[in-house]
Amino acid sequence: MIKQTAEKLIELNMDDIKKSLKNGRIFVCAIGTGRIGLPTALSFAHSGLPTIGVDVNSKLVQMINSGDFPLKDEPGFDKMFDEVIKNKNFHATTNIEEAVPHSDVILLSLPTPMSKDHIPDYSALISVGKNLNKLLKPGSLVVVESTVQPGFIENEFVSVIETGTRKLKVGKDFGMAVCPEIANPGEIWKDFKNLPRLVGALDKRTADIVAEIYRYVFGVEIVLMPDCKSANAAKLTSNVFRDINIAFVNELAILFEKLGIDILKVLEACDKKYNFQIHYPGAGVGGPCLPVNSYQILNSVRNLDNNMLKIIKAARKINEKMPCHVVDLLLDALNEAGKKVKGSTVVILGLSYKPNVRDIQLTPAEEIIKKLENLQAKIKIYDPYFKSVKVFSHNTESNLMDAITNADAILLITAHNEFHDLSPTLLASKMTTPIIVDSGGLLDAVAAKKAGLIFRGIGRGGI
Repeated sequence: MIKQTAEKLIELNMDDIKKSLKNGRIFVCAIGTGRIGLPTALSFAHSGLPTIGVDVNSKLVQMINSGDFPLKDEPGFDKMFDEVIKNKNFHATTNIEEAVPHSDVILLSLPTPMSKDHIPDYSALISVGKNLNKLLKPGSLVVVESTVQPGFIENEFVSVIETGTRKLKVGKDFGMAVCPEIANPGEIWKDFKNLPRLVGALDKRTADIVAEIYRYVFGVEIVLMPDCKSANAAKLTSNVFRDINIAFVNELAILFEKLGIDILKVLEACDKKYNFQIHYPGAGVGGPCLPVNSYQILNSVRNLDNNMLKIIKAARKINEKMPCHVVDLLLDALNEAGKKVKGSTVVILGLSYKPNVRDIQLTPAEEIIKKLENLQAKIKIYDPYFKSVKVFSHNTESNLMDAITNADAILLITAHNEFHDLSPTLLASKMTTPIIVDSGGLLDAVAAKKAGLIFRGIGRGGI
């Protein structure tokens, strides 16, 4: 057993911090071992720092401790997982009281979803914060990796930790910092190794210590921000930028359909210009980040001026209407074929909110399925990450061929790798009515029409 340092971490000088890192004498507790939390915990453990993961999901904890890596769609971490489990530098527990009192650094990678009325839900963080008041080791560091709106840490979260069974003072009894996660699901390994990390804290000393720790663990550039709210603002700004630009091309896509213009050709040409950053249209924007991040920014002005941020509000409306547009394209194609949607067999290809990950959080596919249900279509679903399971009250197919055989229409929603080489001729030969709506820009529209498919695609006018 490695001897744990008796000193308060926030009081150590930088030379002692570096020695403690090198000797593996800084103990880490990662609360939340999901999509981001587990790879983060593994990275800390792999760097030589004894790490324990905490999660309320007992099945996930059991899976981790039995040596079964749960994130099969995150390549690169499986070997790291096997190594740290084997050398006993990492394990998981459901008992927060087992982990926090013995840890020098507490990493929080907890979900921050939004309610049905688009209000960010920070209840998981607040609940853990109340426990930290009772359990924190004197002088330990709390680092929030979860994405939160600017000011939440300073205005709410710190007081949750300070006030409770014990009266604690930030900067004296514990350090408070943020390092917003920046990894792209499905590409976390690459992002952890290459992307700079943003660190903000409530005091410079804490910021410097956290920066040194993250630099040691990840070996990437550390960008020191003036405070927590600036770091969180930077994280949100980068994602809201994408949400807005996707809305921009989605709006253009609907226009170009009417003007007889193929948006993919337009975007390809625009991408030749040095200052153009390409974004693609699609069936909607899902996942735990982009939609939620936009509403986190919007929530920041509720007590200021609700007339602000009109562009973000408009972008959200546009992206949230895209599932309706996909169904409209389907209805138009069915009309061309002389068929009604009621009773027609419609196949959904792809449930995940983005390609090549097993994640259906806020996926546009859900809204499309609801609309098809209301129109009384017969729905079949195939997704390589959700085979032969029940999702959104429908049993999914076990293979692609079973899904498309005798279909009246195919809606290509998620551009998984498996769908990149779909043969228009094969699709047409298997279907009863050869209709396809391509929302991912995967099919060659000319080849699709030559194969006899009635083709529709988002922004694919002039085909």
